Amino acid sequence: MHQPPIDPERFFSHRGVNRLQTLLLLGLMTGYAWLVSWLLWGADGLWFVVAWSAVLLFFSPQLSGRWVLRMYSARPVPPAQAAQYHQALTVLAQRAGLPRPPSLWWVPSPMVNAFAVGGRDESAIAVTDGLLRTLSPRELVAVLAHEAAHIAHGDLFVMSLADTISRITSAMSFAGLILIFLSLPQALAGGDVDWWPLILLAAAPQVNLLAQLGLSRTREFDADLTAAQLTGDPEGLASALVKLERIERGLLRRIFFPGQGVPEPSWLRTHPTTEERIRRLMDLQRSRYSPWSDDYSFEPPQFPHIRVRQRSKGGWWGFWY
Repeated sequence: MHQPPIDPERFFSHRGVNRLQTLLLLGLMTGYAWLVSWLLWGADGLWFVVAWSAVLLFFSPQLSGRWVLRMYSARPVPPAQAAQYHQALTVLAQRAGLPRPPSLWWVPSPMVNAFAVGGRDESAIAVTDGLLRTLSPRELVAVLAHEAAHIAHGDLFVMSLADTISRITSAMSFAGLILIFLSLPQALAGGDVDWWPLILLAAAPQVNLLAQLGLSRTREFDADLTAAQLTGDPEGLASALVKLERIERGLLRRIFFPGQGVPEPSWLRTHPTTEERIRRLMDLQRSRYSPWSDDYSFEPPQFPHIRVRQRSKGGWWGFWY
C-alpha cells in the first residue's frame, strides 16, 4: 500500500500547536489592551477598545492589495505569458479550498522575495524577478504554496487584527506615559503614587510588540505546514528556505556583519529561524516520491519595457528594491 509523503499524525500535531499558540497570543494582546483600558477608564474603557477596534478594522481595507502592489511597481502576469505559473496556482488554490486562484504579479526587483495580498475571495501573489531567476520549479511551487496558505488561513486579516490591537494599546500607553509625567511632582513631594498601574501602561507597547512578533512566527510555521500539505513535498520548501537563507545572509554579512550570524535575537524576528522551519518540515516527511512540480519548467515573464531596479527606492514607508 502506497504511503502518503506527509505523516498525518505529525501534521495534525504541529497544526494543533500552531493554532493553540495563535489563540494564546491573540488572547494575550487582547487581554493586555483591555487591562490598559480598564486602568485608564474603568469598565467604560473596555467598550472603548471594542468600538475603536471595529472602526479601525472597518477602514483598514482602504489600504487595498492593489495599493501595495502599486507601491512595489508590480505588474500583472497574464496567463498567456506564464501558463505554467497560473496552472500551478490553480492546482494549489483548488487544494487549499480557495474560491478562485490568486492573480500573479511580477515585481521588477533583484531581491529574492514573494508576498501575498488580499483575502480568500480576491487575492494576489507577487514574486520578484530575483526569486524567479533563483529558485528551481520545485522550490517555486513550494513558495507559491506557502503564500497561498497565508491566503487560505486568513493570515492577512489575523495580522491586521493584531496590528490594530497593538496600535490601540500603544495609544493608550502614551496616555499612561503622560500620567507618569504628571505624577512626578507628586512623587518628588513625597506623595503616595501607585506606580504599578503606570508601569503596566508604560510597558504595554513592548509586551504587545513581542506578542505580535510571536504571532507572526506562528503563522509562518502554519503556512509552511499547509504548503507541505498542498504540494506533498516538505523537502521542496525546505530546499527553497535554505537557498533564500544563503542569499540573505550572504548579502547582510558582507555589508553589515561579516563573519556573524543574524544580529537580533530570534524572538525579535517576524519569521522563525530557517533551521527550526526546516526541522519542522522534515519532521513531516514520511516517504520520498517524485513531486508533481518536477513536470514544470518555469521561465520568468518578459517585460521588455520595464527595467529591473538594481538600486533601492525609498519613500516615507521605507526602502525597497
